[in-house]
Amino acid sequence: MQGNDQQAYDRGITIFSPDGRLYQVEYAREAVKRGTASVGVRTADGVVLAADRHARSPLIERDSIEKIHEIDDHVGVASAGHVADARQLIDVARRQAQVNRLRYDEPASVESLTKEVTDYIQQYTQTGGARPFGVALLVGGIKDGEPRLFETDPSGTPYEWQAVAIGGSREEIQNFLEDEYTEEMDLEGGVELALRALESVNDDGLDASGVDIATIDVESKQFGKLDEDEVSARLDEFELGGEN
Repeated sequence: MQGNDQQAYDRGITIFSPDGRLYQVEYAREAVKRGTASVGVRTADGVVLAADRHARSPLIERDSIEKIHEIDDHVGVASAGHVADARQLIDVARRQAQVNRLRYDEPASVESLTKEVTDYIQQYTQTGGARPFGVALLVGGIKDGEPRLFETDPSGTPYEWQAVAIGGSREEIQNFLEDEYTEEMDLEGGVELALRALESVNDDGLDASGVDIATIDVESKQFGKLDEDEVSARLDEFELGGEN
């Protein structure tokens, strides 16, 4: 009977174990750890999102590997974990951003948008016949001239950060960010920190085609992605390029 009870806690998303755990949510967090890393850095001049999008095969078209997405003009998202789950949540965020513009005639705040997504995630931690989302998101953007950076967790909890990593090697990258981050850095300094953080767990160095970088700066309030040539130039400038 004890073994059967354990299986019930293990399989049922709506059942707490005797020590207050939801095993399916914990398994979803493990799924996030199996994804490639993404990094977010908040600076005084804006927010930087960077993601490792290395391909598992040389035959895969790199452009088909999407790790960073535009939600609205002033908001972007980076993901780690199950890509299909990320796409579902990104659609939720995009719809909510458009609803806010139509209803209130103004851009949605980064915080309220994040909480709308985490409310949606949380529903899947207490619904029978469903499973939690096996993905974490970094939501970065500008609202009223202020840069904001949030993380979403498979439990449906939002956290605000100055600099944060999700996905594989999170602990090592987070330690690097804690040692190197300074509040005074500008947007270009944030790009360098994000790239160095990803490089710190990559023994072969970084490849421009295997890194996604996006910025949302305070002045323009516009989401923008760096193209491959721009990423390559920064890798050369920071001496982070790997062997080609």
